[in-house]
Amino acid sequence: MNKSPCPRINFDFAGRFLPPVYIIVFMVGLVANGWGLKSLLQKWKKLGNINVFVLNLGLADILYLLTLPFLVVYHFMKSKWIFGDTFCKITRFCFNLNLYGSIGFLTCISVYRYLAVVHPMRVMGRITVTHSVIISVMVWLLVSVQSLPDMFYIKRYSKPYGNNTEKCFDTTDNIYVESYLKYTLGWTFTGFCIPFLITLGCYGHVIVVLCRTNTTDKVLKQRCLKLLCILILLFSVCYIPYHVLKNLNLWSRILSNQKICHKWSNGVYIAHQISRSLVCLNSALNPLVYLHGNENILASTRQLLQQARHTFSRLFFSNSGSVPVPQTADEA
Repeated sequence: MNKSPCPRINFDFAGRFLPPVYIIVFMVGLVANGWGLKSLLQKWKKLGNINVFVLNLGLADILYLLTLPFLVVYHFMKSKWIFGDTFCKITRFCFNLNLYGSIGFLTCISVYRYLAVVHPMRVMGRITVTHSVIISVMVWLLVSVQSLPDMFYIKRYSKPYGNNTEKCFDTTDNIYVESYLKYTLGWTFTGFCIPFLITLGCYGHVIVVLCRTNTTDKVLKQRCLKLLCILILLFSVCYIPYHVLKNLNLWSRILSNQKICHKWSNGVYIAHQISRSLVCLNSALNPLVYLHGNENILASTRQLLQQARHTFSRLFFSNSGSVPVPQTADEA
């Protein structure tokens, strides 16, 4: 640690690394979520309690995915935001709605699974679709209230910044970074840590119950274990690294403002950008919840894969009888 001017942070890394990730997530996430939502809406009258949360999970993903093309343009233009201050804030707001909405609805799914396994007789017939809809509205309201203060921080820098670009900050400008760190620490605790502990407690108890009893339906056991694996994947890959590195990067920026330098500052920034790419993957991974919980979608997936394999086999065998063409040097 020293008081000399801090070394340059490699801000160009985000512009090179994030756009390909955004493009892949946009294409995969839009197809997967669109397909999953279509399958759920086709069975609207038979929509179960948990599927209400799954439906909202998909809507949160679609909302965020529609903002990714604008972020791709932003990075391709070397971090120059051309869509105005209001839309910059809306874009970041949609990201937060997706992130914390996803965590909230996954927590609701975990609680419902817990009640179905641990207290099946107590909740049988007492929890209806109406309850799930009301809880979903409460989740949206809570996430919106938590995300709203973020909208009042400066998101766009209209004057020359760095290499004469107009930024659209995912956090805020360095002038307000100390205040923003205090806000985001509280946000992390209420929006991530508490739901994570609830989810962990629910599935910890579920695993204990499943291991102790042999009377639980085997299909229900398999679904619970699959969902547990999906949640472990989402939290360990998408959510935990992002929240740790986001707050660490904000702290590093505060130290930099105070001319207190660390050699790891650039490494923390790069790791944070990687965690941003990982957290946006949740929009492509959330459809796994559809696949594990909806037998109709699973059946449609198997049928589609079988059709694709059958079509590929016919094309392969029809072309196998043709005379092979010698490969030129350019084709090798």
